[in-house]
Amino acid sequence: MTLEEVKNCIESIEEQLPNCPFVVAWTEVRNKHIIHLALTERLHKKAKKAHIWKSPHFLSTLKNVEYGFDQSHARSRGGTDGIFLLDRNFHPKNEMMHKIFDQYIDKEESGIEEVAQALNADIKDLLPVRLVSHHMRLLGVLLRKEIEDWLVLVDFDDN
Repeated sequence: MTLEEVKNCIESIEEQLPNCPFVVAWTEVRNKHIIHLALTERLHKKAKKAHIWKSPHFLSTLKNVEYGFDQSHARSRGGTDGIFLLDRNFHPKNEMMHKIFDQYIDKEESGIEEVAQALNADIKDLLPVRLVSHHMRLLGVLLRKEIEDWLVLVDFDDN
């Protein structure tokens, strides 16, 4: 998928974001495993406020969903693009952890309840993850199922 195609996918769902817990932007298949990439109004508002919505770095990071989630390499050692778990036990605590845990997963009325309900899942089944590119990390939750994954993005970190 080109960056222009990614941008077109984002533009095609933008108007739906305020009315849904999340909207699927597109679906990828990697190693016979389906991954649905979904965006939230929460991410949309934060990215627009920071002037990164539809920027080349933002689009490039979204494009990296094509790498999928590899359980055998669930945690990034740095320098690798893809989807990686975030861990509460990492020290020192960093900004990504604060955004995904304190401001989303553990916070009442953050929207995680609606996301879990729309996915027909329990909140405890949603794995905190980051979608990584060279320039940025998009933060969200991942629901793993037997033949498909659901990646719902809710925030970003560009430090």
